[in-house]
Amino acid sequence: MLVTNLNDLNDTERDIKSETWRSRRMVLAREGVGFSFHDTVIYAGTTSTFHYANHIEAVYCVQGEGTLTNEVTGEVHELKDGTMYLLDGNEKHTVRATTELRMACVFNPPVTGRETHDANGVYQLVFEEGSDRKVPKKANVETEAMA
Repeated sequence: MLVTNLNDLNDTERDIKSETWRSRRMVLAREGVGFSFHDTVIYAGTTSTFHYANHIEAVYCVQGEGTLTNEVTGEVHELKDGTMYLLDGNEKHTVRATTELRMACVFNPPVTGRETHDANGVYQLVFEEGSDRKVPKKANVETEAMA
């Protein structure tokens, strides 16, 4: 059993910050449970574009208001408390935060914590040494083994 408090992750290697968002990774690949779980805050008044070409992500909006734009179709969806979206087709998407958005995010395959967004907003697929390297059916298969 793993029990942790979000505040215990502040300013650790699990606390990732950018200009428009902050993500605290509560569960990572090293826990060996097949997914990662993140508490992510997107700052009010910001716009962030992401493209998880190698991961499936489920996002549940816990707090705040904004919009989600599917950059492939142009569809725009309202984000507010209780909204969930699933990126099961590796959709490039943009989140605009009207107010601060707090999101609970699950990634499969799990992130290791060492990923960084490339110029296109994509996380490269990184595995922990000795992992079984399972990828979801719909995910792209660009991989990089990390020691």
